[in-house]
Amino acid sequence: MSDPVVSPEPQDETELAVEGALRPHSLGEFIGQQKVRGQLQLLLDAAAMQDRPADHILLAGPPGLGKTTLAMIVAHEAGRPLRMTSGPAIQHAGDLAAVLSSLTPGEVLFIDEIHRMARAAEEMLYLAMEDFRIDIMVGKGAGATSIPLDLAPFTLVGATTRSGMLPNPLRDRFGFTAHLEYYEPDELERVVERSSSMIGVDLDAEQQGEIARRSRGTPRIANRLLRRVRDWTLVHGAGEVSLHGVRAALDLYDVDAIGLDRLDRAVLDALVHRFRGGPVGLSTLAVTVGEEPDTIESVVEPYLVRIGFMGRTPRGRVATPYAYAHLGLAEPTDAIQS
Repeated sequence: MSDPVVSPEPQDETELAVEGALRPHSLGEFIGQQKVRGQLQLLLDAAAMQDRPADHILLAGPPGLGKTTLAMIVAHEAGRPLRMTSGPAIQHAGDLAAVLSSLTPGEVLFIDEIHRMARAAEEMLYLAMEDFRIDIMVGKGAGATSIPLDLAPFTLVGATTRSGMLPNPLRDRFGFTAHLEYYEPDELERVVERSSSMIGVDLDAEQQGEIARRSRGTPRIANRLLRRVRDWTLVHGAGEVSLHGVRAALDLYDVDAIGLDRLDRAVLDALVHRFRGGPVGLSTLAVTVGEEPDTIESVVEPYLVRIGFMGRTPRGRVATPYAYAHLGLAEPTDAIQS
């Protein structure tokens, strides 16, 4: 008997370790975002030729498209160490000062969700990015004194899913802003092909395409669904991958044929059945489905708008004819539209 196509992974291997192993380590390995890759390569090559840190980089786009991975690649290709933190972790100017003052020359500082930094920290960052200097306030009241502190030159890589929330003075200090776009199905098929070979899952083109079509244009989701297919195959498929197994695994996790999950369908169902297609306000919609408005706006809406199932109007969110068709319903003639 031949060995099974899928082999169980070591007991001590965690999902986090698998996800880290699947990350590409160079721009050449990175799939998709061709224009952004070319722009970053030029920026890094020019910095290397001049023996200086690369300009500050802002990576903007929906979650799961590779912003953190690109930050790691920037540090790797520049041959510089990488320091990672996040906007929510920097709630005071002192938090940022501690990070900035400990950077070594040329180090890459990655701040994820940079739009969620405290305002005082943002204002300190302006001077740090432009002049590699910060002012430390010592004392309080009339006796307070500002002490300038020089910083080692560094490259800041900021990532944001909400670039519109960044103040203009901060956004203007980035030398390059990259806007990451959702992936096309053929690009996601290449992502699935690469990842499946790395975790020992042998998929044919049809099976890769099935996962890609259900991945919402997002590599992170594609890799997550691939791991669920691997798990289903180990438990139910005796290690042999089949198209039936791929579909069964994805159906089990409530991912439909075009990538809509339970929350997506709950939002569409609320729009169609409770509000007759809308318009309905974001907060009302969020309360109806039991989620936070920010989750609906940043996770659900972008994909539903992109595939034409939801529209955003001045009066609120509305369901489109495509949403009714996907749910197998006829669009009501008396639907309230704006």
